[in-house]
Amino acid sequence: MKLYKTITLVSILLLFPYLLWAQEMDAKAIVKKSDEKLRGNSNKATMSMRIVRPDWERSMSLKSWSKGQDYSLVLVTAPAKDKGTVSLMREKELWNWMPSIERTIKISPSMMSQSWMGSDFTNDDLLKQSSIVEDYNHTLEAEEEVSGFDCYKIKLMPKPDAPVVWGKIELWISKEEFHQVKAAYYDEDEYLVNEMQAYDPATMDDREILTRLEMRPVDEEGHKTVITYEDIDFDINISESFFSLQNMRRVR
Repeated sequence: MKLYKTITLVSILLLFPYLLWAQEMDAKAIVKKSDEKLRGNSNKATMSMRIVRPDWERSMSLKSWSKGQDYSLVLVTAPAKDKGTVSLMREKELWNWMPSIERTIKISPSMMSQSWMGSDFTNDDLLKQSSIVEDYNHTLEAEEEVSGFDCYKIKLMPKPDAPVVWGKIELWISKEEFHQVKAAYYDEDEYLVNEMQAYDPATMDDREILTRLEMRPVDEEGHKTVITYEDIDFDINISESFFSLQNMRRVR
């Protein structure tokens, strides 16, 4: 009996690294499937954005295009004073085209955590320079219910030297649909900064997605930004040349 217990303990110790690896792979696979569902191989979307503050609100209309993880472009189509403003990511380089001053401005990595167009979304949130799949290590922490969805709760910790904005992310991903139902964003000291929650499932193109995203800074009462998807097409035929500095000035 003593020998059996010793062999069992040794077996567990030998298997422990594998079990940790298996959990990591399972958690990463869940995050990857969720990310791929939201992105597709490529996509084109029409959205509205509403920035809410205690004493005012502002609304914007947007179009966006993306291809893989290296190319994305966001165009402001309204209101008139911001119309034509473009943000571009091309092979991890980021740019803004400002039609009011007719200038193209390169966004430095240090600016990725800054607000995009005065909203509660960061430049990185919109342009997705960092990858929640490749730039983080993933741990399956729990299973919880959020907004009526049975979810996996997954902790994301940045890999060393990864070009990320957040010191930690927690994701709640629904088990059946792989929706990103909720996200919590922490700074480098693991202090909670922003919370995002998604609502309103609807079928767009060939899949069901959550069409309304609400981002709230936790320390600013009455502040939130709401993005609503009005239309999205996945796996469209779009070339890498679309995501060029020249096209920023003429895209419509």
